[in-house]
Amino acid sequence: MQNESQSRRQALRTTGLGALGLNLIKPELFTPSATAQSTLTPFNRFPRMVQEHFVRRLRLHDELHRAKIFGLKNRNQAEAYVRNVRGKIKLSFGQWPAKTPLNPRVTHVIRRDGYRIENVIFESRPGFLVTANLYLPAKIDKPIPGVIGTCGHSTNGKAAEAYQSFAQGLAKLGYACLIYDPIGQGERLQYLNDDLSPKLRAGTREHINAGNQQLLIGEFFGSWRAWDGIRALDYLLTRPEIDLQHVGVTGNSGGGTMSNWLAGLDERWTMAAPSCFVTTFRRNLENELPADSEQCPPKVLALGLDHCDFLAAMAPKPVVILAKEKDYFDARGAEDAFGRLKHLYSLFGAEENVRLFIGPSYHGFSQENREAMYRLFDHATGVKEKRTEPPINIEADETLWCTPKGQVGGIGSRTIFSMTARLSKRYSGLRRQLQGSTLNQELRRQLNMPEATGTPEYRILRPVGGRKYPTKYHSTYVVETEATAQAIVTRLSDERWYSRPPSADKKALLYVSHRSADVELREDEWTRDKIEAASDTPVFAMDVRGIGESMPNTCGRSSFDSPYGNDFFYASHALMLDQPYVAQRTFDVLRVIKWLASLGHTEIQLCANHWGTIPATFAAVLSKSVTKIALNKPLASYAEIAESEMYDWPVALFLPGALLSLDLPDCYAELRRRKVMA
Repeated sequence: MQNESQSRRQALRTTGLGALGLNLIKPELFTPSATAQSTLTPFNRFPRMVQEHFVRRLRLHDELHRAKIFGLKNRNQAEAYVRNVRGKIKLSFGQWPAKTPLNPRVTHVIRRDGYRIENVIFESRPGFLVTANLYLPAKIDKPIPGVIGTCGHSTNGKAAEAYQSFAQGLAKLGYACLIYDPIGQGERLQYLNDDLSPKLRAGTREHINAGNQQLLIGEFFGSWRAWDGIRALDYLLTRPEIDLQHVGVTGNSGGGTMSNWLAGLDERWTMAAPSCFVTTFRRNLENELPADSEQCPPKVLALGLDHCDFLAAMAPKPVVILAKEKDYFDARGAEDAFGRLKHLYSLFGAEENVRLFIGPSYHGFSQENREAMYRLFDHATGVKEKRTEPPINIEADETLWCTPKGQVGGIGSRTIFSMTARLSKRYSGLRRQLQGSTLNQELRRQLNMPEATGTPEYRILRPVGGRKYPTKYHSTYVVETEATAQAIVTRLSDERWYSRPPSADKKALLYVSHRSADVELREDEWTRDKIEAASDTPVFAMDVRGIGESMPNTCGRSSFDSPYGNDFFYASHALMLDQPYVAQRTFDVLRVIKWLASLGHTEIQLCANHWGTIPATFAAVLSKSVTKIALNKPLASYAEIAESEMYDWPVALFLPGALLSLDLPDCYAELRRRKVMA
């Protein structure tokens, strides 16, 4: 075995990448599930740790938000609150691009009894086509109220039955309704084969694929989605049929999300009716309900905002929260959001302008919810009679197509991933290579980790035999990196050790796992070789939070590797808290290094595997205690992710906005400069 290991190490030394301690793997070649397949069952003794850590954070957020809004005592304070949330919403969603020509065109007109539908294409950004249907009453004697309709997660977008229904119902009741396809749905699929068939599932899968990589260039997919809605409003207001004094927004589910966000992003709205979305961030987390990229605004929790604040930004204009009793969006949260808004509106003397309707059925823009939306809009526009929904006639999808073959890709629209790649390349040309203290400061700024003081507390677990690690014995320690977050550390040794670790050596090897230190210590050849080569050096192996021993069992069965699973779920909440998940994992590595220093190990050799290489690399750049690092299959660069149509690395390892100022090769170069990486 020793000769075989020496041969492998020699082979690494004779290659260029091995000489740097790097075994690089391109993202398109790295499939997480391929490395996750194991014949061994890993230890997973803390499956609720990450969930409860975030629950604690969001319950505190919820308490502070409730106290702030119910602490408002008069109209002046209410007006100041509205101004404040408007400013914070802008901080979360970022700067808007310049408004460019819409270049609208009507490709077809459908005439029906009492209304007509115009199939419209416009450009929300240059060359980025938006498909929409404009529903209008057949007879218009004077300007009429206009409504922007936003779609939920329907494969066929605006042609879905519930969405046709509300748009048609509005037209028959005397409103104009412009309903547009979201990015990744209907006629706007972004990931297409040559025959215009989809490469990815429409809706959530497209949204997550596009949204995750956008984070690396400092963009938020929800802002791109909202910009489509703002430009749709721009187009609607060019139409002579529209009464500019009465303009509303409505939508369901993902469209409820977007109508809620839009309510807080543009002051031109005079009424809003989001359906099947508005609750509280706390309830969604506690109920283990993942949400797509556009539903998780960056820094929104750090800024102290919640769902209801986007409607509060409209106060005292008419709004209604539409919910469902049997929805997965918690009705308790909808009631809570309404209670907060009602208090705010009462300070304006406008309690009649805020409403809550909870329908009896399941998730969806069903007729009872649509009629509650009509009632709110009638109230806002001065219609006194009580009206119900007229009979609805559902059109075939093809009738509502704005493009010849039902996809903007067939008429040359730009794709969102191509624009992400272009921005990444642009930033690459503008960046200067950072090193030394400048790199350290910028990396710390982007990671935004909490201040760490003192030596972490730790627990000593009872040993478990029969694990077949490279050494005869092992001890397991739970290192408290934060008050409610732990890293699980295993010390390998050839002698039995039940108590605190010995502290005779300055040097120590710290292994940062890919998926599970327990499995990799038993199964992974590279890992075992590194440990064997350490000879007399004390060896520790760790799982950062959410990996191995603390891999969550939340968000449904077998959810960890799903694009919509719990690893994505917690990365999304970390983004909203402005403490990226990869930063939290980097913090775990740094705190374990601090713990090792308390044991006398002040010279640390890091070995990191696959997913563990990114937090280990960041920790090595930031910690002078790291004297050597070896990486197996690290990501070559974040730019490769941002500039690829498809990729396989999880968003939990992405550093939002990284490519605006640095990339992973800057960190690798710094470690080589310091002679930490051979």
